[in-house]
Amino acid sequence: MQFQQLRYFTAVAETRHFTRAAEREHVAQPSLSQQIRALERELGAELFHRSRTGAVLTDAGQALLPLARRILADTESARRAVQETVQLRRGRVRFGAPPSLCVSLVPDVLRTFRAAHPGVDLQLREGGSRGLESALEAGELDLALVVVPEGGGPAALAVTELLHEELVLVAAVPEVRRRARIEDLRGRPLVMFREGYDVRETTLTACRRAGFEPVYAVEGGEMDAVLASVRAGLGPAVLPGMVAARSGLHVTPFVRPGLGRTIALAHGREVPLSRAADEFRAALLAHLIEAARTGALPPGSRLLLP
Repeated sequence: MQFQQLRYFTAVAETRHFTRAAEREHVAQPSLSQQIRALERELGAELFHRSRTGAVLTDAGQALLPLARRILADTESARRAVQETVQLRRGRVRFGAPPSLCVSLVPDVLRTFRAAHPGVDLQLREGGSRGLESALEAGELDLALVVVPEGGGPAALAVTELLHEELVLVAAVPEVRRRARIEDLRGRPLVMFREGYDVRETTLTACRRAGFEPVYAVEGGEMDAVLASVRAGLGPAVLPGMVAARSGLHVTPFVRPGLGRTIALAHGREVPLSRAADEFRAALLAHLIEAARTGALPPGSRLLLP
């Protein structure tokens, strides 16, 4: 049974005439009749009572007609869905990012992409970089912003380094120094993120290299809780520069070389990006390039793209 045969069958059923059906389908009448005969042989039943005045459905034809119409409608829906996806009227992007980027860089990119492609379904996952990398490898995400560790990311992922971002000290009141030193944190109660945050691991590593373990005023918070605790005067915190720039808190950079992190865009190396995901990637890169061109990147952030 072929799609074309069902279309010809439906045309004859609706026009009740082989010649008029052939004209409607822009095909020669003998060719249409031949296809209907082939369909009848396939099904083992006559579908029309033929006469000089026209064609009337048999019982078998009446049983087939609603099914044929449904198949043709489903096929048209499938064709339209594919076209809309290719033209980005539809589609899906599953995107992941660490919490610090979800409250700084990501919202602006989502807004720009949504305005250009309102029919595309955007799904955002917030999580630590290592968890996002696992989700990419498992095919649960299309793209993710991740903090690249020393030595690079997993071999299964294609990684494009985007930004080097400075980490800074934030507090409810100004610091005495214009630039903070890691040693200044010795014995000073800090507001610290929960385990799994890249900023926490970077801070702990820097303190230990300086020869001390940090102490905590409060520990285990998510991004909003950390910011609220700093605003309440519980202590300072080490934050990414993009978050600090929007926090309304007093920001103090560290003495050079300071603390920093490299932010990259990752996706599965063996899985080609969908049209929607590729367009989202392009929108993200364009946003960063424009921000660097206009000086909109936070102080201490440096674009790594060529």
